[in-house]
Amino acid sequence: MYTRKSLRPLFVWRNYGWRPLLVFATYDALVGLLYGPLNVHWLDIPWAPVAMLGTAVAFYIGFKSNGSYARFWEGRQLWGSIVNTSRTWALRVFDFVQATPNERIPDSQELHELHRRLLYRQLAWCNALRLHLRRQTAERWDAEVAPYLTDPADRALSRTANPPTHLLRHQSREVLELHQRGLLTEYRHVAMMDTIQDLFNAQGACERIKNTPFPRQYAYFSFVFVWLFAAVLPLGLVEEFDSRLALGPYHVWLMVPFATLVSWVFHTIEKVGHNSENPFDNEVNDVPMTTICRSIEIDLRELLGETDLPKPLQPVEDVLY
Repeated sequence: MYTRKSLRPLFVWRNYGWRPLLVFATYDALVGLLYGPLNVHWLDIPWAPVAMLGTAVAFYIGFKSNGSYARFWEGRQLWGSIVNTSRTWALRVFDFVQATPNERIPDSQELHELHRRLLYRQLAWCNALRLHLRRQTAERWDAEVAPYLTDPADRALSRTANPPTHLLRHQSREVLELHQRGLLTEYRHVAMMDTIQDLFNAQGACERIKNTPFPRQYAYFSFVFVWLFAAVLPLGLVEEFDSRLALGPYHVWLMVPFATLVSWVFHTIEKVGHNSENPFDNEVNDVPMTTICRSIEIDLRELLGETDLPKPLQPVEDVLY
């Protein structure tokens, strides 16, 4: 996710600028060459249909951009809910998992280790979900998820098709065991299962966004219509500059920068929408799941009383991942 208030010119030039500008400028200059020095005047077309096409394309790519942004914003809201649910889980672990008259824990150290295991498994789930959405589980599990897990059965979940689901299953199983041991009353057991259900709901919604691509018909025709408009735009402008300006024999070349600029604006709007279609691809405009996971880790480990905490992640070239 880009963090600066305004985009750096180099960022715009590198990600949105030079390639389309080069293509549009070359094509528009070719049209100007044919129309001007070579006198191929049958190329020009009336401006009215070009303007109508531009209006239609503007509405279409605006619709696509709104849909793409809605997907990004829903993804960000879901990860915001994961942050809050993780904090709720931590508080319920501390306040609900306590010794009762039916069960005596030998010392506070054992209780602390139990709390720590439940919270660290939650941290493992957050990172496992992040890797699952980015399709990076195989190569990064050992470095970014396994260190939070002490149970060999938990560590082996990288071989499953959906590791986050199985981590929550193990969490649910341990909560049931605590209830059976008398460390959780029935009400507290239900409350903790409700928290796990909230995590499942957030995971399912993220997977829905990830596994349901932006409708291809909208994405494809948006791209086609923008390039079609860019193709006919200089044909409509060239006659306008030729007939309405009296600036000498070379005034027709003024069409080139104007047509290039308008084409680039339409192309950029379309590309901005395209870049927001999938908010979980680890690109510069996506939900910063790695940063959010680090924030959750700092919160939960601090609640555990740990002091050797990792630092919050900082932007890399103004981008949080």
